[in-house]
Amino acid sequence: MIPDRRREFLAGRLAARRALRSVGLTCGDVPRAGRRPVFPPGYAASITHDAGLAVAVARPPGHTGPAGCDLELGRFPLEAARLVLREDEEAWLHDAGPALAPARLRAVFSAKEAAWKALYGAADGAGSGSGDAAEGGARTLRDLYAVPEPDGGGFRVRRRGDDGVDLRVCVCPVAAGVFSWVRMVGGAAVDSGAGYV
Repeated sequence: MIPDRRREFLAGRLAARRALRSVGLTCGDVPRAGRRPVFPPGYAASITHDAGLAVAVARPPGHTGPAGCDLELGRFPLEAARLVLREDEEAWLHDAGPALAPARLRAVFSAKEAAWKALYGAADGAGSGSGDAAEGGARTLRDLYAVPEPDGGGFRVRRRGDDGVDLRVCVCPVAAGVFSWVRMVGGAAVDSGAGYV
């Protein structure tokens, strides 16, 4: 890894250790399989980093529900919408008008990314999902369907074509971007701890 990428990678692992410690597990280095973190049995965690900042969330054993989080500090050009949304989701984006649409796109991208990590344990992500997106039929973020919460605090996200349980993803403004995390699965709250570097 180039030095900046290595620092970010190590900061993510340190944030994960802190998050795991906050839910009762004292651990040393977080092992990995390739780039993917490997968390202890019974624990679910997720790591995200952007622009030199790393954040992680962890779920204690005995609590159901996946862990997923995402940090996005950069701007999103509207041309990127086709990589994140399908036509049935785009009306919400364009209703905001040209001044707010990029911020909305960043928010929905971050929410879908957190959900993806929770569902599939994406590389450099959760380690709490199945680890195989193809298993659930999802290959890209467009294969997840996001509906804004009425209070504006996040999204309900689920696999397209799956009438299963929605993931409730909270999206919180931070600095010049957003931080998203899975807070509920269906109607059940997901207890978690956090760490950051």
